[in-house]
Amino acid sequence: METFAARVEQALGQGDLPAAVRLLARRPGELVRRLHHLLRVHATWLPDEPLPAELAGALPAALRAVAPGPLLGAYGRLRAPREYGERRLYFPRGRVASAHARADPGTPVPAALSAPVCALIEAELLRRAGESARGAERYEVAVLDAALADLVVPFAERASARTLVAVPRGSVQPLPDGQRLRLFLHWMQRPHQRVDLDLSVAFYDEEWRFAGLCDYTRLVTGPRAAVHSGDYTSAPPPHGATEFVDLDLPALGEAGARYAVVVVFSYNDVPFEDLTEAFAGFMALTPAEATRRRTGGFHPGSVRQRFDLAGSARIRVPMIVDLGTRSHTWTDLDVGAAAGFHNLARHHAEIGALAADVTAHFAPGTRATLWDLACAVGAAGSDEVLVRDRTGRGLDVYRRGADERVAAFAERLRAGGRSDRHTERPPDDTARLIAERLTGARAFAALVHADVPAPAGVCGTLYRLHPGPTDAAPDTLERITAGELTARFAPNE
Repeated sequence: METFAARVEQALGQGDLPAAVRLLARRPGELVRRLHHLLRVHATWLPDEPLPAELAGALPAALRAVAPGPLLGAYGRLRAPREYGERRLYFPRGRVASAHARADPGTPVPAALSAPVCALIEAELLRRAGESARGAERYEVAVLDAALADLVVPFAERASARTLVAVPRGSVQPLPDGQRLRLFLHWMQRPHQRVDLDLSVAFYDEEWRFAGLCDYTRLVTGPRAAVHSGDYTSAPPPHGATEFVDLDLPALGEAGARYAVVVVFSYNDVPFEDLTEAFAGFMALTPAEATRRRTGGFHPGSVRQRFDLAGSARIRVPMIVDLGTRSHTWTDLDVGAAAGFHNLARHHAEIGALAADVTAHFAPGTRATLWDLACAVGAAGSDEVLVRDRTGRGLDVYRRGADERVAAFAERLRAGGRSDRHTERPPDDTARLIAERLTGARAFAALVHADVPAPAGVCGTLYRLHPGPTDAAPDTLERITAGELTARFAPNE
């Protein structure tokens, strides 16, 4: 008996888009997941034709019915221009966050086809946000950080590592201030067990050509541009073992390195889940601290990120550092532990290829972000939105005009268009100005840094990435995570 999927594939293979759409309309989730494929088929068979009527007619009902994951996944896939032969990254379902990439030789979807679909998705996001606002009191004001555009909408959270700061996978964040970064790895094995974990860093140039490494086989890179603390091959209780790699960021740049890829290996193939404890992370160091702590201590107050090593994986790539932009992409990926895959000297090419694919996959503008969601909530739920720029100095006030459609208001916010008032002040003054506006108000706030002084009498909703003074706001301000913000866009009919 021919399956549903087989009938869909047969129709697509024959270029019969109307037949494929009629089938997929019975399963809205499948239709939305296959939007890119459907548009690609249309662009291949009828390259000069506009959005087909069958798809345009079926889309509104399908978009209203699907969960946030497929809706936002389709939005991210279609919003950016694509090229012939681009590399595509896939994240199979499972307990660990593995990834696979391959070249995609298919026809790129032209903007003339993707733009109308993206507009429909944006309208659906606003509709859902508006329904939520009508289900409760509207917000008197919304406050958004422009840097939310660097935070990818979370996906595959079931496979995410527990972290000190819950950064969604694929998000880009600035490195801590300073010229030196210390990476650390700590683990403790069970009694009568031997576990050898290795903290390693591979360096690549602008074109992702291998430029060197720092690991147990090479403890010093260049003129102390990267320095490894030394190899520990066992971590008995009660103290375990800790490895460090200190990075001198300017020196690495001068040596021709653009990217630093951090890797944790289980050399003797013990899965991370078998350890009593295992975690890694990074901290900022001054030169004096780097000298003073050369033996391997670290102060909790210096830690900027810490993540648990868990699950059945044996190799993890937690992050990719861009030395040029002084930022890091949070990847939290596991790599298949192929035979002999225990050091970077032999396998730097595979790690470099994966890292290049990951940075391309999560390039700015290619994925749905928390900025997209926050703009929808702000535009649909309030007539006044404050947007703080990336420097923390600039503050734009947007007020919805009496005759301005919600969609037009949202577009002004998303595009950083004309605001009704703009001020430039020192960051602390801007934060205090925001706190004054929030005092006593019902508000929606989506902040990267919760550095706004806690407003008195505020109620409403708060998302923040990094903790800060805003956390001391009264309990009437509901705290939500990135996943909970996304869940607010669930179908509401």
